[in-house]
Amino acid sequence: MITRTLFSPDHEAFRDSFRRFMQAEIAPHHAQWEAQGYVDKTVWRKAGELGFLCMSLPEAFGGSDADKLYSIIQMEELSAAGFSGIGYGLHSEIVAPYLLHYGTAAQQAKYLPRLASGDMVGAIAMTEPSAGSDLQGIKTTAHQQADGSFVLNGSKTFITNGWHSDLVIVVAKTNPSAGANGTSLLLLEQGTPGFTKGKPLHKLGLKAQDTCELFFNDVHLPADALLGGVDYLNKGFIGLMEQLPWERLQIAIGAVAASQAAIGWTLEYVKQRQVFGQTVSAFQNTRFKLAEMQTEVQIAQVFVDKCTELLLKDQLDTATASMAKYWCSDLQCKVMDECVQLHGGNGYMWEYPITRAYADARVQRIYGGTNEIMKEVITRSMGLGK
Repeated sequence: MITRTLFSPDHEAFRDSFRRFMQAEIAPHHAQWEAQGYVDKTVWRKAGELGFLCMSLPEAFGGSDADKLYSIIQMEELSAAGFSGIGYGLHSEIVAPYLLHYGTAAQQAKYLPRLASGDMVGAIAMTEPSAGSDLQGIKTTAHQQADGSFVLNGSKTFITNGWHSDLVIVVAKTNPSAGANGTSLLLLEQGTPGFTKGKPLHKLGLKAQDTCELFFNDVHLPADALLGGVDYLNKGFIGLMEQLPWERLQIAIGAVAASQAAIGWTLEYVKQRQVFGQTVSAFQNTRFKLAEMQTEVQIAQVFVDKCTELLLKDQLDTATASMAKYWCSDLQCKVMDECVQLHGGNGYMWEYPITRAYADARVQRIYGGTNEIMKEVITRSMGLGK
């Protein structure tokens, strides 16, 4: 196996610390959270108290001014353990960076420390019932009034952290006739009149993740709810495109970590399981399948680590991130299917981690932009298509 060189001893010490946190605060409760459809909000506050949220934020905003590798370690460990209900990655490395990169000084001071402490849970609302990967097709509107305020109407669906969200970045059309050039990002707080949430959705996988629908019925927002202020009116689509490569790499990171964990579970299982008087691992088919999977996951890990190096240098382009997202999530689903097969009937039982991992994996090829859209992005970078 190729030794990974991304992480320093300090990073690995942090990995051990975060594993202890998971074992103490997440592992004993995750099955119950899957049953109820959302995690207990206390796990957010405890993470904030220990400095596990928004670590890459400057210290002035409650972060640790740490590099993104610390957040990547969290993503890897949560994915490897199958703790798919924990939405720290989206909160810390998608929502908070939008505020850090585009927010006004007042918006940053108001929200970032509360996100870092876990007092607020962040979400971003892009997807709608009739607009998923095609963000230009959204119907939610935010009409600006004469005094600069906005009236928000519409709905969103499949929103991660939606049920617990205290702060939502809402993607809305502020100039519907202008297409992508009429899109803005609005900051919406829980409790604002006209803003309601549907109950957590019942999903194939990610059962502990509090995914829900959001509804906006004549929600009145002040002028300063526009992310970035007046300079960013109708410029939200640019911000979305700038942040999507990092979001898509996060999906790839989780996919590789989950795939490697699945191989580990399966390896232990086939060494113990007896069939026709011998272990399942004694069959050539089993050994060859495991060899094939381990080879492909190793290739994926090297590619993702290279993409991470590019990200840290601010050199990760959209096409390369799209390659990582599509290829690694496709591989994840392939690995999970093969590992379920090697578990036999037990691979279909919810008590086994491989079964939950199989269910959790399927959405990876859909959210963050479907893998078909990823291929369109890649071919356009090659000079093909529109």
